[in-house]
Amino acid sequence: MAKNDWWFTGAWVILLLLMQTCKSLANNATPQSAISSEQSDEQLVRVNKCCEKFEIYNDSECTQVNEIDYFRPVFTSYKGEHNVSVKYKFVIGLPACGSTQSWPICHYQGSPDKLVLLDDGKLRHYTITQEEKEEEYSDDEQFDDTHKPLFYDYPQGQYCIERAVSTIGSHRQILYASVCLAKDKEDSGFLLRKVVNPIFHGISIIILLLIAIVYFVLPTLRDLVGNITTTISLCLMVAQAADLVCIFTEFTNHVSFITADIILYFSILAAFFWLNSFGYYIWKTFRSRNVFLRVTDGRKYCYYSFYVWGSTAALAITAVFAHFFLDIDSDKKQNLIADQETIGWLGIAIFFSPIACTILVDVFFYITTLKLINRRNVYGRIQHKLRANFIMFALILLVMTINWLFLCLSCLQYEGLLYAHIIVNALQGPLLLYICVIRQKHVTFLLKKSCCYNEPPSASDWGDEMHYMNGNNY
Repeated sequence: MAKNDWWFTGAWVILLLLMQTCKSLANNATPQSAISSEQSDEQLVRVNKCCEKFEIYNDSECTQVNEIDYFRPVFTSYKGEHNVSVKYKFVIGLPACGSTQSWPICHYQGSPDKLVLLDDGKLRHYTITQEEKEEEYSDDEQFDDTHKPLFYDYPQGQYCIERAVSTIGSHRQILYASVCLAKDKEDSGFLLRKVVNPIFHGISIIILLLIAIVYFVLPTLRDLVGNITTTISLCLMVAQAADLVCIFTEFTNHVSFITADIILYFSILAAFFWLNSFGYYIWKTFRSRNVFLRVTDGRKYCYYSFYVWGSTAALAITAVFAHFFLDIDSDKKQNLIADQETIGWLGIAIFFSPIACTILVDVFFYITTLKLINRRNVYGRIQHKLRANFIMFALILLVMTINWLFLCLSCLQYEGLLYAHIIVNALQGPLLLYICVIRQKHVTFLLKKSCCYNEPPSASDWGDEMHYMNGNNY
């Protein structure tokens, strides 16, 4: 019995040792596999994707698609080799920009922006200038040392990339990315064109709207000059809005750029025709012997409206007809945005040539009226107001002409001229506010009466020069 007990005890000990050994092996096997899995996961290149794996951008929203339409990134090496085989892993979500600003970028055929996904997961953004675009470098040449366009590399976490669907143009598929603008980004031109310039346009729209409101709300300013000033401000405001639409080339699903161009040039042409009517009114009034005229003259405004809108519409129709039926195809292809046509050189010439003619006629009105003013030694109150209107006309003519000249120069597609036009265009609104409101003492006087002293403005048909005869506000 003793031997059997010893044998049973030994067998039991051996069984326990085997169980402990198996348990230890099992415990050691699980961490090793987890470590191996983690090491293989670290070797994968992370690609930041804006939508889920089974989604792409459609109409600025993440939309589920079939597996054949999934976004599959194409990697490029730093040496310029395309379709590099890389094991990758998607990281879903928009970039966490924090205090910096996020900005959308689209890459399509003919766009000034190019997106390249490098083999280490970084996103390279090329900004192709017009000069580089005209040289038509191949993809390999853009990576050569002799051809180095401006670019910036966004590390992982500072971007997300996605395939988007465009419903306009022959190329429906475009590459979209949302990036965090870096403070030390070398491409300052991108910030000036796509960030600062839209801000300037928004400020100009607000200022021009303020001018129109001032001259429309105060009844004594709603004379012929006031109505012309209001209309010029509204025309320039529409032009700023149309130009603002042309800046954002990313939203191609909702924008027809040729329509925006037509509205832009139509509004500028109408503004110069109204300025020409302003100059004609001042010139004719100073030549007339009877200058004591009723301030509110709706009939004259209607006559000028027929002249301005009729001439502008006729020239606009001619320009559009010339663009579609007379302009050559090679010129049309030079100005493409997202495979869309914009107004070519022939259409721009038809729009801008009458503007140059109206400027010359306005200069004639200015010179001849100035001679008539210098001949007079005695001025009544009406003549003082007409002289103030003449000075306002001359200053508006100067500001609008300079801005138009820089707009013409910016069409040459040189970076320096484009930046100069952005600055000059930003100054147009504040200068017109100073000329039409701040500099006009009777306008500021009426604003103080209405706002500061809470006195309702007079609705007298004879204007503020009769209502405040002894105010000395001219």
